[in-house]
Amino acid sequence: TYGYEAEAFAIPNCLIVSIITETGDPMTRMRRIGYHGTDLDCVERYNSVCRRICAVKPAAQEAVLWLKEADSTRRNYRLAYYLMASFTAAFGFCLFFGGSLPDAFFSGFCGVIVGSVSRLTDRLHVNQFFSIVTAAFLMSLPAYGLSLLGIVDNADTVIIGSLMLLVPGLLFTNAMRDIIFGDTNSGTNRIVQVFLIAVAIAMGTAVALNLSAFLWGNVVSGPVISYGLIQQIMICMIGCLGFAVIFNIHGPGMLLCALGGCIAWAVYLVARELGCGDILANFFAALAAALYAEIMARIRKSPAISYLVVSIFPMLPGAGIYYTMSHLVSRDMVSFSQVGMHTIAVAGALAVGILMISTIFRVMIFLKSRRK
Repeated sequence: TYGYEAEAFAIPNCLIVSIITETGDPMTRMRRIGYHGTDLDCVERYNSVCRRICAVKPAAQEAVLWLKEADSTRRNYRLAYYLMASFTAAFGFCLFFGGSLPDAFFSGFCGVIVGSVSRLTDRLHVNQFFSIVTAAFLMSLPAYGLSLLGIVDNADTVIIGSLMLLVPGLLFTNAMRDIIFGDTNSGTNRIVQVFLIAVAIAMGTAVALNLSAFLWGNVVSGPVISYGLIQQIMICMIGCLGFAVIFNIHGPGMLLCALGGCIAWAVYLVARELGCGDILANFFAALAAALYAEIMARIRKSPAISYLVVSIFPMLPGAGIYYTMSHLVSRDMVSFSQVGMHTIAVAGALAVGILMISTIFRVMIFLKSRRK
């Protein structure tokens, strides 16, 4: 329609676009993707523009105007809502990982610390590594102190609940998916990011642990609580709603995304009750989350990633990454290897489940287009 052919190649920090003009001359432009975050409202708006361009095929100038219009109408939550969501997400996932109610409340406040540091460093465009080190330290120190004072029962669940705001579980899963799919460059890039983030978390929490031991004594975490199926699903809904706001999802999409997380976790729990191991149960849960995301994407005419990002969150190996790095810091290499391999296996199972559903839907779309 426009008289040229275009191809694009993207990895998380680089975009390359090649165009062959009407005269057959190639043009290639490469742009490094600088500072960015996770804005799913923006993704949905630009997806709508892409659908409109494909349907109408406007002139290039008009398409640019549509893009500018979409950019000018972007919505963002105010700081108060963002911090409230940080509290809610940390509160929910602290309970999710077996914390008590007092643990969850203090984990929520630690989540507010993480959210405040993240929002401030985002505005200042501070390097992500130092931002995570700072947030992990400022959040972990009061958690260890409260544990030593006997105010919270389990410092680990308090920390893990709030660290879910920082733990690169989704990035880890996407890295495994890219490698399995054959996108080695993108997968390797993501793996390096995961490693650096995990090191930053380990550094922040390790400094806080050593400082608290020097000031108050050694921290001993209490036992975790095992909640029932209905309780876990309700807790999952709370945590997922928090992350829906953090990822800038608006309207009924918030509840629908959180519902996907509840459905996926229910599948995981049922699979465990039927005798499946943790890895296989995570695989089935990933199938459910990806299937839900693909179905909702077609019903609501929006990208599947908007639903998948939140739906997959309860299964992400965030706690695994935390404990892996914790064992490394404490020089327990046996536990480090065991927990690390299990974490990698969980991420691989999630990636395979997501990739399988995505491939099935792509084949269905291809066959449908061939019939036309």
